[in-house]
Amino acid sequence: MKTTIFLPDGLAEQAKSYAAERGCTFTALVVDSLHLILRQSPEPELTPLPTFGGGRTLVDIADKDAVWDAFDADVHR
Repeated sequence: MKTTIFLPDGLAEQAKSYAAERGCTFTALVVDSLHLILRQSPEPELTPLPTFGGGRTLVDIADKDAVWDAFDADVHR
């Protein structure tokens, strides 16, 4: 899949020259640069999930039958 990318005037020429001086292709320079930038980007800060004072556990979620029984009981309320 090809994607057209437009760069500011002169930037592509500077990048091609830079790549040639280092013995690599323009594409390799762009790919390596993007990898470097993405590795240095900080991980997004996750918002903590809300917690609630819930009391005792009503259903053992590891017990499939107990979970279904709780669902069925809730339908009849």
